[in-house]
This record gives sequence, C-alpha cells and structure tokens, in this order.
Amino acid sequence: MTDQRAYHDRDGLIWLDGEMVPWREANVHVLTHALHYASSVFEGQRAYSGEIFKLTEHSERLVKSGRLLDFEIPYSVDEINQACRDVLAASGLTDGYMRPLAWRGSEQMGVSGQKTKIHLAIAMWPWGAYFGEEAIRRGIRMIVSPWRRPAPYTAPTESKASGLYMICTLARHQAQAQGYDDALMFDWRGQVAEGTGANAFFVRDGALHTPTPDCFLDGITRRTVIDLARRRGIEVHERAIWPEELESFEQLFLTGTAAEVTPVASVGPWNFEVGDLTLQLRKDYLGLVNRLLSNS
Repeated sequence: MTDQRAYHDRDGLIWLDGEMVPWREANVHVLTHALHYASSVFEGQRAYSGEIFKLTEHSERLVKSGRLLDFEIPYSVDEINQACRDVLAASGLTDGYMRPLAWRGSEQMGVSGQKTKIHLAIAMWPWGAYFGEEAIRRGIRMIVSPWRRPAPYTAPTESKASGLYMICTLARHQAQAQGYDDALMFDWRGQVAEGTGANAFFVRDGALHTPTPDCFLDGITRRTVIDLARRRGIEVHERAIWPEELESFEQLFLTGTAAEVTPVASVGPWNFEVGDLTLQLRKDYLGLVNRLLSNS
C-alpha cells in the first residue's frame, strides 16, 4: 500500500552530510541558497532485489552536475556509492526509489554562492509504477506542453539540476488538470525533446527513433534501453525529430528511472499502439534490473 503521509513526516533514516539522521530531523534553514536560487542537483535511482541499478553511473552524474553548477560535492564517487548502499541497508527495503541531493547551504545570501557549504543528503522510499499499473497496460495519455526545453547556451542542460525541472512541473500540472498523465515537451527549435521527466522513443517499421539529447539529459535508462534494443538487432536512430513526423510512428514509449519503460497511447491528436516491440523492451529492461539478464 502506498504511504500517503507527507514526505517530511515519515519514519526511517536519511543520510545527511555523512551521518544517518532521523527522517523528521533531516531539515535545512529557510535561507538556504538552493531554496532561493535553485543551486542544487539530484539523482533518481532505483534498487531492485537489494541492488541499486547502475549506481556508479548515477553517482558520477551527480558529481558532474554539481561541477556544472560550479560546486564540488565534498565526497568521492566511491563514498557516495557507499552512502547509497548504507541508506539501502538502513531502509530495510529491497526495492525502492532513492534520491541523492546536493545543494548550497545558508552561509551566503544573494546570487553569488561561493562561500556556501555544499551539503549532500540521500533518502529512499517505496515507489511503484510512476504512472500506475493500469497506465502501463493501456498506455499513458499525453498533451504537448507549451513549455520548451531550453537551448544549451541558456542553461546547463547536461546537468540534472533542480531548476531545470520548474517548467516540467508546470507542464505536468497543466496536463493533469486536463485529465492527461503527462506532457511531451519540444525544444527551443521546435523539435521533439522528451517527457517531463523521461526520454522518448518512437517505433516505425521495427526500428527505434529517439531525439538527440543535445539540450536535455541523455538518461541512464535511455542508454540502457538503446543497448537492449541493439542486442536484439533492432536499429536505433538518434536524430532530430520534428512534430510533423509524429503521425508516421506506430508506437511511443518513455524511459527513465521512475518511468522505467512506459507505453504511450496518445499525444494530443496522435495515437499510438501499445505494441509488441515496446512491451518486449519493457520486459527486457525489467529482466535486466532484476538481474534476470546479464548487465555486461
């Protein structure tokens, strides 16, 4: 059963700056730089059967994201990995979602933040299918968001920075207010980009087509699915995709740590089938993360 309590009011432990802290005591001051100026980066990663999937890749990306925001996380990748494993053990969970978060503290206020202390916290909780099991069976329904992914010369788009998700929240709120599950975002050029928190793959004539991630994250799940597809001899085309092409695709699915592999039934006026290729790649992905397939 899903825990309906607010996220600040739960039992358990959160790793905070090198120590396990009771969940309700893992707090920050209201004048924390990150709260005012979005100077924070994060990861989303899942544990399956007692192991965090592609943990090192996530920790490496967290460190890279911090550097792109001009700060150095005061822990090595190995130390972050161990802290994540400690959180997994302390949680008592074998399957769940984990959130490492690094941010600038409250030592300095104003746009500049060079004097702030860099903090790191890691929490974990149970989290099932991101869109729900029924949505997986029927495929989710999406709209096209009016918000667009920014150009790489306007924001550090290679980072998993909290500030880049502001428009994602707005886009998803708008979709849900209209009775949809999520929104498809275009980029500043008008090309198809991604969902609000997941990469997109299209299927046509047995081949995959996915937007080139030149202004949004090249997701770890995205890369994993590309590898799984190529193992099966499926052609994968990473390229610019324009909205005019959407009517020519037969299937569409999203990939991400939270979304895993989620079929899409429609985006605005365009309809897609929950087809065999999508379902096979979803099965392959779940088999891999649950260690039923080789990760080599």
